[in-house]
Amino acid sequence: MADNLDRDGLDNQVKGFGKEAEGKIRNSVGGLTGDTGDQIRGKAEELKGKAQRKIGEAESDADRDT
Repeated sequence: MADNLDRDGLDNQVKGFGKEAEGKIRNSVGGLTGDTGDQIRGKAEELKGKAQRKIGEAESDADRDT
């Protein structure tokens, strides 16, 4: 079970990092084009990614503690 938690943690970290990067790009593109909707959606995606990455870090840390 511990291996699954570590694997899930790493998976969430990678997916979260990807979402965070996509959000930053979308936010930047929205800023360049003047599309505030894209900026807001980009920032929201960035925050979702950051949260998912932090969850993954916590899962990995929990696995190390067991």
